[in-house]
Amino acid sequence: MNFFDEKFDPEILLEGQLLLIDKPLKWTSFQVVNKIRWHFKQHYGLKKIKVGHAGTLDPLATGLLLIATGKMTKSIADFQAKEKEYEGSFCLGATTPSYDLETPIDQTFEYQHITPDLAAKKTPLFTGAIKQTPPLFSALKKDGKRLYEYARSQEKVLLKPREVFISSFEIMRFDLPELDFKIRCSKGTYIRSLAYDFGKALDSGAHLKALRRTAIGSHKVAEALKLE
Repeated sequence: MNFFDEKFDPEILLEGQLLLIDKPLKWTSFQVVNKIRWHFKQHYGLKKIKVGHAGTLDPLATGLLLIATGKMTKSIADFQAKEKEYEGSFCLGATTPSYDLETPIDQTFEYQHITPDLAAKKTPLFTGAIKQTPPLFSALKKDGKRLYEYARSQEKVLLKPREVFISSFEIMRFDLPELDFKIRCSKGTYIRSLAYDFGKALDSGAHLKALRRTAIGSHKVAEALKLE
């Protein structure tokens, strides 16, 4: 269903409502929030309304984005803490500085030695509690500055690994140089970093080619409204 065809109750929006949105490709999460806020103001005559999102999706990712309005924005931290589910594709044999397609390939590697059995044997290394280093091309802050600002100015910055929890990591399709995956993980997990680390574990390289968030807790993308 299209978001703009949906009829909302202004009083409920102001009091607090949770919206499930299927974020389109190349939109930032902030752009989705701004568009929805503008729509509510224009179509329902609201002079002011709080709108926020629970859990950023990169522009090159699609899928479930939870949008909270009114007093529901106070629960954003609770929604962010819920387990996430993702589906997507890794491209083996090449890395990029951003670990995805936001930046061009910087290194290539052999990948013909990778078999379905080898890939399957490496997935347990990335389940349970693991340490991962966030991508330098990310919105995380260090010393009051976004990491992508360091990256774009080519400043060196030391990043410490963080502990995340991956409850499941399955290979759904294997077709070199690509493989499709399904992952359930904790808040703060970077699938881009997982792609990079998984490539190294396979004695090759890898980057994230496509990513879609399919669930946050019990909320499913199949129930979400589309913005197109």
